[in-house]
Amino acid sequence: MKKYTVSGMSCAACSSRVESAALSVKGVSSCSVNLILGTLVVEGGSDADIIKAVRAAGYGITSAEKANTGEASSEENEGKREKRRLIMRLVSSSAVLLILMYISMGHLMWGFPLPSFISSNPSVIAVAELVLSGVILAINNRFFIKGFKGIIKLAPNMDTLVSIGSGASYIWSVYLTVKILIGGEGGEHLLHGLYFESAAMILVLITVGKMLEAHAKGKTTDAISALLRLTPRTATVIRDGAEMEIPSAEVMVGDVFVVRPGENIPVDGVVIEGQSAIDESALTGESIPVEKLHGSEVYAATTNTSGFLKCEAKKVGEDTVMAEVVKMVSDAAASKAPIAKAADRVAKFFVPSVILIAVITTVIWLFVNNDLGYALERGISVLVISCPCALGLATPVAIMVGSGIGAGAGVLFKSAAAIESSGRAKTVVLDKTGTVTVGKPVVVSVHPLGMEEGELLSIAGSIESMSEHPLASAVRDHASDKGAVLYEVTEFEALTGSGVKGKIKGETLFGVSYRYASSLCKIPDEGKMLYKELSDKGATPLFFIKGDSLVGIIAVADTVRDESKAVVSMLHEMNVRTVLLTGDNEHCARAIADEVGIGEVYAEVMPKEKAEVVRRLSREGTVVMVGDGINDAPALTSADVGMAIGRGTDVAIESCDVVLVSSRLTDVVSAIRLGRATLKTIHENLFFAFIYNVIGIPLAAGAFIALFGWELTPMFGALAMSLSSFSVVMNALRLKLKDIMIKYDKTNKYTVKEGNKMVKSIKNFFSKIFTKKEKTADGVILIEAEGIMCDHCKKKVTEALSKIKLVLDDKITIEDAVDFNSARGNRIIRVPVFFGSKRKLEEKKENLLDTLDSAVSEAGFRVKSLSYSQCE
Repeated sequence: MKKYTVSGMSCAACSSRVESAALSVKGVSSCSVNLILGTLVVEGGSDADIIKAVRAAGYGITSAEKANTGEASSEENEGKREKRRLIMRLVSSSAVLLILMYISMGHLMWGFPLPSFISSNPSVIAVAELVLSGVILAINNRFFIKGFKGIIKLAPNMDTLVSIGSGASYIWSVYLTVKILIGGEGGEHLLHGLYFESAAMILVLITVGKMLEAHAKGKTTDAISALLRLTPRTATVIRDGAEMEIPSAEVMVGDVFVVRPGENIPVDGVVIEGQSAIDESALTGESIPVEKLHGSEVYAATTNTSGFLKCEAKKVGEDTVMAEVVKMVSDAAASKAPIAKAADRVAKFFVPSVILIAVITTVIWLFVNNDLGYALERGISVLVISCPCALGLATPVAIMVGSGIGAGAGVLFKSAAAIESSGRAKTVVLDKTGTVTVGKPVVVSVHPLGMEEGELLSIAGSIESMSEHPLASAVRDHASDKGAVLYEVTEFEALTGSGVKGKIKGETLFGVSYRYASSLCKIPDEGKMLYKELSDKGATPLFFIKGDSLVGIIAVADTVRDESKAVVSMLHEMNVRTVLLTGDNEHCARAIADEVGIGEVYAEVMPKEKAEVVRRLSREGTVVMVGDGINDAPALTSADVGMAIGRGTDVAIESCDVVLVSSRLTDVVSAIRLGRATLKTIHENLFFAFIYNVIGIPLAAGAFIALFGWELTPMFGALAMSLSSFSVVMNALRLKLKDIMIKYDKTNKYTVKEGNKMVKSIKNFFSKIFTKKEKTADGVILIEAEGIMCDHCKKKVTEALSKIKLVLDDKITIEDAVDFNSARGNRIIRVPVFFGSKRKLEEKKENLLDTLDSAVSEAGFRVKSLSYSQCE
């Protein structure tokens, strides 16, 4: 993926044009343009072709350097330079405008005094206005250069509208000035037809708007700028036995660096000497400092609050955790949310449409009252009040602010789509081990079958010592604590989702789940009873098989996180469905689910099956999958939004869309709340942008003059245009004022303040307009049946249900809609139902449950329970 800095973009039409130019390049598969940052991110294609295409479209483009070393980014520096230029233009233009307004309005309208040789001579007044307004046009010549370039390139933009409006006012006024000069006496009445002040005022007001917009945009990038500034520019390293200060960028892996109290850590490393407390709030959002001892990891940009530390550098430059955080936030800001596509489609045709409306307006008014000056005024008002900028800014400013808030609290969104999808979450699927539970299980009981306990611990500890799974660690640690003798293991193999296998003294050994053990040997009645007893208590029984016989069971239990129950409760209050998905046995999974309040469990599922379950759940609404292990990676990828616990495996983090840095489960709720708040802000911004143009353009065109006498001058149109973009950006910044992220106190209570609720009717209305809503089920039928033991049984049930026409969506068949829980014995059959309309729902719902009961029973299985729930 390549990133570029694009100059010359002024509105949504510009960003749309740049995107189209990049997509036209051979080999480019996707691209995204960020109007705020002035960036272009492209997948595929060659640098030379991309740069050539964008320049041919009329815009400047250079390769963007990633700034992860604490120095300001190129985008930030360019933004500051542009702001300084705007201020200089505004100050100089305003000074000249004051003189112009004194003459044109102060004297002519309100009788402000002027020297007699000016006030008595209309020609002098007209020429003075011509010169003064000409100076302002010259100062703001960038509008005309960029605007007419857009016309030449057949890519009109906001600058085109402004330059045509201001230029037409000036040219018409020049024409009247010539008439005054030629006519001499009697030209005084023509002074009131001059629009020199309008031509100048339009440019000054638009410049005011641009400056306010630039200032507000700067606020939206504060999060990225703050993160960049956290990494110190220098580091104190020890080389040749002496301390020396060098730039942080020059620190190398293996260097020893020192950090004194109050200093920020320059690179990632490991403590080799000293003890201190580190404030890691910049990374995790957790304000309580973390104690660091010998061997503890430290991270760049965190703050040493107390003691002296000597550390060895492990990751430097762009490899540090903070650099990765900055990259994630920047990439999320530079990406485009799906909801923005509607505005992009409108932006492509917006400016040409406005120009056409302005021409038609001018022609109509010229025909109605035969006054060219008045007709031009109406057409110019249409040009200067329309605002494509607001459309282009509506989505990216909200995404920018939202991703910044998340980064500050340790919730990292990898893309704009991840923020939007989080806001649409209907179901949260939670992995059990390490997500709902602490992830550090311990051995609770040992049950040898046919051998001594010490021998069982020796072989169990030996084979599990080769695995990095948390359950294996618990067995290994317990064996070590009991002083068990460990043997050499050969031909070790990790059985993904099932356990481990290896050889000790030439004999094959297995440490596996009950399900896998059942396929290896016959489980004695004692083993089955122990399995049920231990599972009912929430423990995970590990079956150890030597040769072809069961030699013992070791029960391992994991404790539930303090916050898990509160998180599930909060999700339910937000009308989000929760599902527990685990490879563990059903009894253990059900015990954990009951403890935290999750009603729906999928147990004994392999990694591939996890992904299939997630895909099926996605048909009923947006699914968030939360996990932390390698076995969660397929499900994280399959979900609409994959959230990885920050201390999870690299594979899980790479596969996800959102990283929860602090590993707090409450951040799942925070991410969804932030997504909803951001999505709500986008809807509001799109509403403001569209409604502004829908009302403003007809008002400027004079559509309400006959009805209400409402009339808009070009100057007020320019003022409205200036403030429209500014208001959209400021509305996005309101996200910073809301208490969105979950707060935690020492009493293990999680609280959050609710923000003001948006009017639902408006939100729903614009949600339907700006989003393409996929077909989701009207309801879900859950059937719990006995005796479904294998794929053959599942096939019989599927065939029975296929004979019933429940699914009305042609794209989904009964075969891939039915979902079986993987627990043995009792199986939950999930059947999404598409009624098509409320009328069909009422007609079919009454007899639906009885029909299904009969179908499953006729297939040879007993229905234990059957229920229907309506989808939101």
